[in-house]
Amino acid sequence: MTRASPAAAPRGPWPGPELAEEAAWLVRLPHRVRVYEVGPRDGLQNIAHPVPTDVKVALIDRLSGLGLDRIEAVSFVHPRVVPQMADAEAVMARVVRGRTPLVGLVPNARGVERALACGLDALNFVLSASESQNRANLNQSIAESEQAFRESISMASAEGLAMRLTISTAFGCPYEGYVPPERVLALARRGAEQGAAEICLGDTTGMANPGQVDRMFRMLAAELPGAVLAVHLHNTRGAGAANLLAALLAGVSRFDASLGGLGGCPFAPGATGNVCTEDMVHMLHGMGIQTGVALGGLIEAAREIEPLLGVRLPGQVIRAGIAWEQGPGTA
Repeated sequence: MTRASPAAAPRGPWPGPELAEEAAWLVRLPHRVRVYEVGPRDGLQNIAHPVPTDVKVALIDRLSGLGLDRIEAVSFVHPRVVPQMADAEAVMARVVRGRTPLVGLVPNARGVERALACGLDALNFVLSASESQNRANLNQSIAESEQAFRESISMASAEGLAMRLTISTAFGCPYEGYVPPERVLALARRGAEQGAAEICLGDTTGMANPGQVDRMFRMLAAELPGAVLAVHLHNTRGAGAANLLAALLAGVSRFDASLGGLGGCPFAPGATGNVCTEDMVHMLHGMGIQTGVALGGLIEAAREIEPLLGVRLPGQVIRAGIAWEQGPGTA
């Protein structure tokens, strides 16, 4: 039996436009999703050896031409805490501007000051839903982080800059285990009341399951009708794609992902890579969901960055290739 070559792969996404009306579950999916690339920040922060500034700048510039909705480029945490992000100002001084919105992660007012000086397009403030993780990650209580968020969003708003609130360990904590959904909802409600442009739930160490993701986002949508919701998934236990589908079915249309599946949190034991950007885009395009992202460009970027970082990327599509000629979701 002759094995089919990659060029002989079936055309078009499955189940395909001709079957969309027959697949009732497709009706519940968004027509288009926003893809937020976090590789230059979340992906690189877990690399043990220093990544040269030149490599970071080249990566961000490459990604900014691929149709992503935004790129989380840098983090303004203390350099002593995350040395990999110590060159945030140098990176932002050299990247190409104006093609894709560039976002910086901030943990406090000092981080906002540094971000404002760099001219970021938006900010992402992170705190944890568990006390243990918040102290490990930010060296303060949740209450102290909420106060820092109030100060930070006031500063950002005064400059006309939107700020997202990301609630990490929203589905489970590596130190404490179970995180009460009511605590996550309360943090989200207070963040929305303070003016957060988006509320993002983070599965920091990949502890979530699809049923949990579905329930949490439906509860959040009921608690905060009209709020803009996003999700930050990790694939630590292999449930990333399943959790992505659960979030889609629950109405979420904004997803963080990391090129090649890079990622992890230095302060969360067991936190391996994020959901892989090109794997996610490949799946979405195959389902007929538009992203505006150039999948081929993502694959090339992942393959190029792998030897420069000296790590083996966990992404799957860069190994197996594209399964079919991509459909309407392709840029």
